Amino acid sequence: MLNLQVGTIVHLRKRHPCGCEEWEILRTGVDIRLKCCGCGRVILIPREKFLRSLKTKRTPGHT
Repeated sequence: MLNLQVGTIVHLRKRHPCGCEEWEILRTGVDIRLKCCGCGRVILIPREKFLRSLKTKRTPGHT
């Protein structure tokens, strides 16, 4: 099982329309709330769809 924590920065397979590919996890559970690191847009997607589209992740505190 993948360990998802609030504050983790993730890269998804598709870019956001603003051009950024980094997202910050704001909430976990059955649905995942993500915030675009480029424009600040917040989205809510089902966990299964999130796990399929996850490319890489970076733990909080690493730059």
